[in-house]
Amino acid sequence: MAAAAISRSTAAFRRLALLPALQLLMGCQPPHPQGQLVVANKSALESVDPVDVFSFAGTQLLSAVGDSLYAADSRGELQPRLATALPQFSADGLTARIPLRQGVRFHDGTAFDAAAMVFNLERFRRLGKLSYLLDDRIRSVRASGPYELELRLQRPYRALASLLSSVNFAPVSPTAYRDFAQRSLPQRFVGTGPYRLASFSPQKQQLLPFKQYWGAQPKNQGIHLITLSNSTALYGSLLSGEVDVLISSGLESDQQQALNAKAKRGELTMGSGPAAEIGYLTLMSQLPPFNQASLRQAVALSVNRPLISQRVSFGLRPPLRSLVPPPLAGSEPPAWPPYNPKAARALYQQSGYCTGKRLKLPLTFRSNVPSDRLFALTWQAQLSKDLGDCVELEVTGVESTTAYRQLEQGVYPMIVLDWVGDYPDPDVYLAPMLACSESQGERCLKGSSVAFGSFWSGAGVQTLLEQSEAESGAPRRARLQRVQQLAAQGAAYIPIWQVTPRAWAQAHLKPPRFDGSGRVLLQELESRR
Repeated sequence: MAAAAISRSTAAFRRLALLPALQLLMGCQPPHPQGQLVVANKSALESVDPVDVFSFAGTQLLSAVGDSLYAADSRGELQPRLATALPQFSADGLTARIPLRQGVRFHDGTAFDAAAMVFNLERFRRLGKLSYLLDDRIRSVRASGPYELELRLQRPYRALASLLSSVNFAPVSPTAYRDFAQRSLPQRFVGTGPYRLASFSPQKQQLLPFKQYWGAQPKNQGIHLITLSNSTALYGSLLSGEVDVLISSGLESDQQQALNAKAKRGELTMGSGPAAEIGYLTLMSQLPPFNQASLRQAVALSVNRPLISQRVSFGLRPPLRSLVPPPLAGSEPPAWPPYNPKAARALYQQSGYCTGKRLKLPLTFRSNVPSDRLFALTWQAQLSKDLGDCVELEVTGVESTTAYRQLEQGVYPMIVLDWVGDYPDPDVYLAPMLACSESQGERCLKGSSVAFGSFWSGAGVQTLLEQSEAESGAPRRARLQRVQQLAAQGAAYIPIWQVTPRAWAQAHLKPPRFDGSGRVLLQELESRR
């Protein structure tokens, strides 16, 4: 009884403690007008300029105030947005022409056309933090007509529409950004999206419907995007009713599980979208003990994904045996083997372990990422129970910025990481991990494989990646599946799980919906009534 009373008092105190912070975020203003909604997540936002944005909070905002040329729907299928059709390629595949939508207005009332899109793509190539997305693919861009865009490509790339679905390429008004062609404009956004940015601070952004929007009007009267600093604050804000919608990014698994239970009881509504984030292990393939492919393969067979998923996330992070999350091309059938301790033991024994000698597996996890720590401890216990006479997992924590900085130096024999694709296409998962422009045998000397810390180059992988760029449909899918089969044999990367994005809303709202990139469709949020 006493313990329950203390628990209730503690919960009440936490709710009360949230109120000053929420009132401060709302600017000490009167309650927001009827029909406007408060949406919370954990990520603060320092800039709304597309050239600066790379965080979840930034892309979530851009998806509401901007439009890209194409967008993936919830099934992963591309739909034209500011374009009116898919790119038309020349016979050699090096030129693409894209027809653009007419009658579109920027938030300042000026017209969108091909010249505006050229301004934006060239500006992004100069200033964008993710400018490599364009530089690696596009040689030049020009307006071949008032509403036609022509792109000259570095090499054939049939997934061009997927690339141009990145919300980072949402165009801004050349008139409003005339003085910012060579520098960023962090606190203002003048785009073409269904909302206009009415006010901005790193912790709060107010979005109001854009009455001249070319498409369907939002189903609500506006959105207040707010940032809360930790998972407890996020969780409490939804339960207290101070927040209408809560996005799962940054929310602890046990709290997500509790919100799911409330949704099942009808106390909240809940929606989920396609995974854009994957978790995986990187094994440094050029130094002992992981310079032996058989030992890397043994480690791949030693990961009990279903158990780890359940223990770490209550099953909210589904097991993944592919470097590409479903439903993207090449994700099925999974290339990596399931948990098989018997087969793992046989491989460890071949290398002289399990008979009085244990292999020490050094695992680094990011100390500021809670799921990393839980994964490390859960896997450590699982290995001790199932293969304790063969291996011993030694875990070490390091802060994430340090880990990223040292990754390409080959410092970490094995490290748990995550990756989020910049747009929904298998290429942005496979190429960053596996591409290698210069190699010696299975050692990558130069390329993305070095930057990602594996230093692995499989025979034929780079050729297959390059060939897949010029293909589409079934031939491309088969090529990408072969890439994954080779990567699974090399076992320098071991996928663990996918992170399914979720959002919960107050019971009077319809369940939140997601786009094909795992972002909440803010314009679709509406009351059940």
